[in-house]
Amino acid sequence: MNRRTFLERSGAATGAALLGSVVPELNNTPGEQQKRPAQPRKDIKIGLYTISYLGIWYDGPALSFREIVERAKEFGYDSIELDNKRPLGNPMDIDRKKRDEMREIMAKAGIEMPCVAANNDFSSPIPEHREAQLLMVRETARLAADLGSKIVRLFAAWPGVPIHNGTGTYDLIRGDFYTFERQYPYATWLERWKFVKECLKETARMGEEFGVVMALQNHKPLIRHWKDMYDLIMEVDSPWLKACLDLPIMTRHDHPWVEEAVRTVGKLQIHSHFGGEYSRDPTGRVVQKVPPGRFGQPLPDYAHFIKLMREIGFEGHFTFELCHPVINEKHEQMGLDFVHEQVQMAREFMSGIINA
Repeated sequence: MNRRTFLERSGAATGAALLGSVVPELNNTPGEQQKRPAQPRKDIKIGLYTISYLGIWYDGPALSFREIVERAKEFGYDSIELDNKRPLGNPMDIDRKKRDEMREIMAKAGIEMPCVAANNDFSSPIPEHREAQLLMVRETARLAADLGSKIVRLFAAWPGVPIHNGTGTYDLIRGDFYTFERQYPYATWLERWKFVKECLKETARMGEEFGVVMALQNHKPLIRHWKDMYDLIMEVDSPWLKACLDLPIMTRHDHPWVEEAVRTVGKLQIHSHFGGEYSRDPTGRVVQKVPPGRFGQPLPDYAHFIKLMREIGFEGHFTFELCHPVINEKHEQMGLDFVHEQVQMAREFMSGIINA
């Protein structure tokens, strides 16, 4: 496929690949396309990422799939994004009967599942490691198709989340001692880039097989900034690999930088996330707050980001994720009630921006 065909198809997808607008276009004959025209969404929808209730960030148990769907409905979310980690979404644990039950739970609640998230690392110089990761992504794509989801979110290289004394922590993988470069000191950055690119080509073919679009996230490591994400997608050159550009993890939040990223990615953008913590001001309005561990860091301007996303025609799901240890000002771990409160306020906050 040449560059022109790729870009034409990417534009025709209108960013809302989760609707199936990409899949019929590629898999059907012209006559079948006329029978099944793509139906674009009316607006951006708000989703809840199940990693928020995984039971590793707070003092309390993981919620069941049914409980998360019920919370999403109660708090006014349109959808959930399923994380493929245990205990909720690992494909090895979910047989055909369970998949049917999950679809029934969502259907009764009126909750969609636009995306299933893989937690993959394609950067290892060891072939057996990459092959195991590819197999997990393949099974995640199969799971997504079985659950009615049209997107699988990918990392380029994900070091994982160590569990220390029952709590998830990034300290052990983001410190000065254990770094991406030290993980395999005999492999260069460029070599690992090539490993990732070849694996992304394979996952794009998996996406075509199962009718789901792969969405590469601009997440470290290997990917240094949004341009690396974009370059990988361009180099793979497949309509089955698109973008999940997230604002909170961008290396810079100044408006020109963000605007360049959004406009360059354009119609490739099919999914996105927001995060952080929230509180209420004296008037009761929900506002962003800086978590204790991110003191002094700027808050992302979601209103500006949403405005740009609308300008490029994005009509997908904007999904909230609480994916960091939650502690209060006294450095005490918070419980499940705090997570419920954050999930509720996050939806209220983003709804206010989208509906403004």
